[in-house]
Amino acid sequence: MNRKVFPALALLGLWSISMFGWSQTRELGGTGELLDGIAAIVDNGIVLRSEFNERLGLTINALNRIQLQTPPEQRQAMPALSILEDQVLEQLILHQVQLQRAQRFGIIASDEFLNQVLSGVAEEANLTLEDLPNALAEEGIDYAMYRQDTREQLILDQLQQRDVIAQIIIAPREMELCLSRSEQNASDEIDYNISHILIGLPSSATDNEVNEARKRVEEIYERLQTGEEFSQLAIAYSESQTALDGGALGWRKGVQLPTLFASEVIAMEAGNVSDPIQSGSGFHIVRLNDVRGAETIMIDQIRVRHILLRPNAILDDSAVMQKLVGIRNQIIEGDDFATLAQATSEDPVSAAEGGDLGWVGPGTFVPEFEQQLATLELAELSEPFQTRFGWHIVEVTERRSYDTTEEMKELKCAEQIRSTKLEEERELWLRRLRDEAFVEKLI
Repeated sequence: MNRKVFPALALLGLWSISMFGWSQTRELGGTGELLDGIAAIVDNGIVLRSEFNERLGLTINALNRIQLQTPPEQRQAMPALSILEDQVLEQLILHQVQLQRAQRFGIIASDEFLNQVLSGVAEEANLTLEDLPNALAEEGIDYAMYRQDTREQLILDQLQQRDVIAQIIIAPREMELCLSRSEQNASDEIDYNISHILIGLPSSATDNEVNEARKRVEEIYERLQTGEEFSQLAIAYSESQTALDGGALGWRKGVQLPTLFASEVIAMEAGNVSDPIQSGSGFHIVRLNDVRGAETIMIDQIRVRHILLRPNAILDDSAVMQKLVGIRNQIIEGDDFATLAQATSEDPVSAAEGGDLGWVGPGTFVPEFEQQLATLELAELSEPFQTRFGWHIVEVTERRSYDTTEEMKELKCAEQIRSTKLEEERELWLRRLRDEAFVEKLI
């Protein structure tokens, strides 16, 4: 197995939290005694001590590996165990809060959907789905746990799509400004690699809480000025979901930078750290890790149309799939795709256009949808398949290769506007969920 490729695949198993199947149950021995302890009570569920210990162990092992890969002269002291314990327990609690909310809304990730995603992960590492269990075992990762972790992440992705992304509104004026800036501001096409530290505030913070958070972030800023490692301070103190990744937000185009600190990042040089920045979710410090220039790329595009059906109280997954099989057979026998899409599809926007999703480039759709498109010849009708949005049949009607068009600029701007709002909206949403949850820590 290619060891340079596979560790990246294994990160999901390392960093994700396996709770959905376990956190609602406790194992009892033959005499009825409890074999596991409770780390925290979270609304109607619990976080087990075993989950906490396992997550803590994985985190410590990961940090040790980072230390070993860092030149000795650049190594920083490991965060105190109590700090790591607090970080890990808070992430487990927040994970449990989200999973319970997903359960209330009936959000699931079916085995078929899960296998599609895992097949894609395996393919990226030049493996098959059948190879995956053994490959993971070589990395010390249990396949059953890895599947459960992945399933939970898919569930949370759907929840955030419902609660956060779908609620982000793009005003006409925002679109106009974005299109104007795309023409005028070359920095929009520059890539920025950034990390950030968040010292959070409750959704209704008092003056004392704000002052305390400001004091904490200023202390962290002063430590950064003395040369302490940003990633280590992020792990130790940041309250963002990226804390245990050293605060890394990764590469982003200039127009994809969160509006909160976009102007600061664009003005910074690689290696610089921003002054503390206040927002509704708390105080932020941003580090610009690296910068790279823009490239002109010709885009291969396809024109796609689809029909979407969703399970409901009457029709389960099996029934919906069979209904799509019937619709597909009608199309094969000569019925008009567009007419059937208008009559049956539950995607109201594309249904009005006969199922047409327009011209799109790579990465426009969720991975499981993209995987289906990659297998289709021109004018070939797919078998029914499932994504996080429901069940689809899809057809590629045209292909072309060209440079960016006005339509693509608008699509890109819409994606960029959502991206600039997403980080802040997600943090506010997570903080609201945490504030509204009943939590009792028992360790």
